[in-house]
Amino acid sequence: KALLSCLLLTLLLLAPALPAPHERGLIINLEIGELCAQSIQCKSKCCHRTDGLSLARCAPRAAETQVCSPKSLYGVYYKCPCESGLSCHVDKTIIGSITNTDFGICTDPEEGSR
Repeated sequence: KALLSCLLLTLLLLAPALPAPHERGLIINLEIGELCAQSIQCKSKCCHRTDGLSLARCAPRAAETQVCSPKSLYGVYYKCPCESGLSCHVDKTIIGSITNTDFGICTDPEEGSR
């Protein structure tokens, strides 16, 4: 019983020191430029590398008219997906899907309906 009381007291004392879920952490909510292994770690949701040998870093999502990648299962991109509200129009190929090299251009889907 004393051990349980001691453990509870320790947890209560440490609770305020634990980071809030929305704050930046060591492995999640990473800023632009920080090293990453998966896009889910980045605030921007884009873990980008320039080539197969480079280290991946968090990068901003692609803006309108910029080159983009469609959403990927790999978690690391050679070109970032589009910003929210934009679409990445890509002519997908089997080889491009495997090698993560199907690129397109970010467009505003609302522009086509005007």
